[in-house]
Amino acid sequence: MRLAVINLVGLSKSLLGANMPGLTKFAEKNGLQTYKPAFPAVTCTAQSSVVTGTSPSEHGIVANGWYDRENAEVRFWKQSNHIVRGEKLWDKLRREIPGFTCAKLFWWYNMHSTADFSITPRPLYPADGRKVFDVHTQPMGMREELKKDLGPFPFQAFWGPAAGIASSEWIAASAKWVEEKHSPTLSLVYLPHLDYPLQKDGPLAANIPEECRKIDALATDLINFYESRGIRVLVLSEYGISPVSRTIHLNRLFRQKGWIQIKDELGLETLDCGASKAFAIAEHQVAHVYVNDPSIREDVRMLLESTPGVDEVRTSTGEWGEGVGSERGGDFIAIAAEDAWFTYYFWEDDAVAPDYARTIDIHRKPGYDPCELFVDPAIAFPKLRIAKFLLKKKLGLRGLLDVIPLDASLVKGSHGRDVVQEGERPVLLGSAYPVTTAEDVHQAILNAARMK
Repeated sequence: MRLAVINLVGLSKSLLGANMPGLTKFAEKNGLQTYKPAFPAVTCTAQSSVVTGTSPSEHGIVANGWYDRENAEVRFWKQSNHIVRGEKLWDKLRREIPGFTCAKLFWWYNMHSTADFSITPRPLYPADGRKVFDVHTQPMGMREELKKDLGPFPFQAFWGPAAGIASSEWIAASAKWVEEKHSPTLSLVYLPHLDYPLQKDGPLAANIPEECRKIDALATDLINFYESRGIRVLVLSEYGISPVSRTIHLNRLFRQKGWIQIKDELGLETLDCGASKAFAIAEHQVAHVYVNDPSIREDVRMLLESTPGVDEVRTSTGEWGEGVGSERGGDFIAIAAEDAWFTYYFWEDDAVAPDYARTIDIHRKPGYDPCELFVDPAIAFPKLRIAKFLLKKKLGLRGLLDVIPLDASLVKGSHGRDVVQEGERPVLLGSAYPVTTAEDVHQAILNAARMK
């Protein structure tokens, strides 16, 4: 049986109901299960656990980004599938099913994988410093065919203050396009829309019902498209979103202890991780803490355990044993209380914050920054500033689109914990195979794909 798996990010049981009539009907007809989130409950870790059926102890994806000890560099949102260790579910199915093909559409680690068809966001970076929005595809020539038929991918709607339903609409259209052109045996489709308002405004915000209705209509249309072609559909999510009202700035606390090495770069401060005694790579409700100076290890642990908002402190070796997980993970893993989250902030004066802090820069920041979903409310005429930047860009001049706020209190939703309330757990719709973990979802997908 051909199968489509729709990854609807941020979907949880608490959101189903009157505002999601299509998905609720699908769940009532085909089954609904919740399961314990992967740890950490973030995109790259959750997807890798589903794709390989293993935990970070084996696949090695301990977060969306981590500190590379050998290169002394923080590396976030890398895209090579080679980073994920272990056999992928499409490789397993290819060995069993004659003529099997897989389309992997906007799931992460989507470059240079063994999937037959793939589409992933990938800007072009010419030598003159420009950033040109684009996608990467496999086969390579599929990129121009897609853009000719669907138009350019709306990159601004995929992340940043303009993030919204348009990116999910394009991805859904690309899924239909791939199905009509290539009819893959297995389609993996990523629809990110809910993630944006749930993080930005929180799951209790007044606008969430309308955002739920938008993605429900889009997902239901895609389900109906697949089912009309005799394709079975599963719907899953990676995590639910918890409302948050507190922020924790670990690197600022470490700085007060003298553990952080700050470098002056043209009058602004940057973090020198390799020269720091200890520092945190913060991501949502989980922070990997790396200790370069073993003599302060217990001091670091005591500080973490006594910090308000820190609910638990684990170690990578305690969580994943010896191996790739603990090699990549922090010496300590701090877990926030359910109403709190971690920032990467290390400066004490916003006037000397690094230039990337007020921009959308998912690769340079030593941590995840959900404030990139906002335009700084302190800017009097943000559209004018953006227009000036675009004009500079059009003229071939360099500039900063510095419109992102440094006020972390704006963020009202987060995730990352593996212990959450039932209504905030991730879901699997459409499978009777019993699932309790993300690794079990891997088996549910295999079972569905193997059905005659």
